[in-house]
Amino acid sequence: MGQQTLAPGRPGARPAGAQPVRRFRRWLRNNGLAVTMFGAFLLFLVLQSLFGWQTRNDDLVQAGLRPEGYLGYLGTGHFAEAVFENWESEFLQMGAYVLLTVYLVQRGSAESKPDPDQDRPGDNPTKAKSNSPWPVRAGGLVLALYRNSLSIALFLLFGASFVLHLLGGTAEYNEQQMLDSGASPVTAWQFLGSSEFWFQSMQNWQSEFLAVGTLIVLSVFLRQHGSPESKPVNTPHHETGT
Repeated sequence: MGQQTLAPGRPGARPAGAQPVRRFRRWLRNNGLAVTMFGAFLLFLVLQSLFGWQTRNDDLVQAGLRPEGYLGYLGTGHFAEAVFENWESEFLQMGAYVLLTVYLVQRGSAESKPDPDQDRPGDNPTKAKSNSPWPVRAGGLVLALYRNSLSIALFLLFGASFVLHLLGGTAEYNEQQMLDSGASPVTAWQFLGSSEFWFQSMQNWQSEFLAVGTLIVLSVFLRQHGSPESKPVNTPHHETGT
């Protein structure tokens, strides 16, 4: 009987495919919160489109028109208006919140920066270090933009969502007017000046600021153990969270 030849490799070596799996698991662990949030976003966006498609087709059938295909629905003002009027309010809320927390505080809230009376001297947060992002090391105008890049990006997204909401809302409004009374279409500029457009915007804007304001105040008194959005459980109410 011949001697068996052992497969090359170190004792206990992992299979060749194990390394990519480990890297993926590590990436998933390091990005789990973003993956979960964007996964939920995509799920609810798809569900919104499906229910919106059914609702629109019900309206078309009642008006004596043929139902529309799903892919066709995704290009309609009905879908665009419903999506972007909500995105618009979200980006406005977050942009305003990020900017206002630069100047304003809420004593005792985990959502606020420390009370100025509790500030302690520390390092200059804009001073470059060896491992600082390159805009910090570059300085000048690049640093000035980078220092405000979060609020700039959020307000740009708000602006883009506002325009897309306006365009989608105009298309949807014109279609409804045609189905209901055969009225002449309006331009985006005319729809911008209508109460309908601002009613859609305000009903979302007010709810977004209510949600953030509620979180700011509740985080003074209430806790969620383990969450970075909460102060430590044993922290006094009057101390601002970090």
